[in-house]
Amino acid sequence: MNGWQQDKKWSDQFLPEIKSILGVHLIGEPPLEEDQERNTDLMVLKMDAVRIGCRIRTIDYIDRYGDEFTIRAGRPSGIKTEMSKIIEGWGDYFFYGFGDDSGLKQWTLARLNIFRLWYNSQLYYGNRPGVKKNNKDNSSFFIAFKWADLPKKFIVASHENN
Repeated sequence: MNGWQQDKKWSDQFLPEIKSILGVHLIGEPPLEEDQERNTDLMVLKMDAVRIGCRIRTIDYIDRYGDEFTIRAGRPSGIKTEMSKIIEGWGDYFFYGFGDDSGLKQWTLARLNIFRLWYNSQLYYGNRPGVKKNNKDNSSFFIAFKWADLPKKFIVASHENN
């Protein structure tokens, strides 16, 4: 198994917990007339496909990097990265968290359309948002962003287990 497959297998263990969290924040109760006239007790907030990118980091990083999130922005191979896909318009939400084998310890759910608008406006005004960080093995680089630097409406919900 290569590094990407191992990383994916590790992060996929959190999918049931992530789906539960997303259900709380992306499924709502409908107006009363929906229940009365259309047999509707719950509604997904959007009927189109909703794309959610998920990234889980090991708990080892939470003390140093708990106030930021990273997006892979480059690979020596030139393969398309998460940053490229986000800027192209892919993805509706971004779920970012820290966890260990017992579950998620901290997470944030954010709106990617708000990120795109903010990021592009920063570039427009000549600012290069975020800080470039190389992966330990130089297999890729990331851009780190502080949660506090983005507009408040970027974050849908967040939680920290103490």
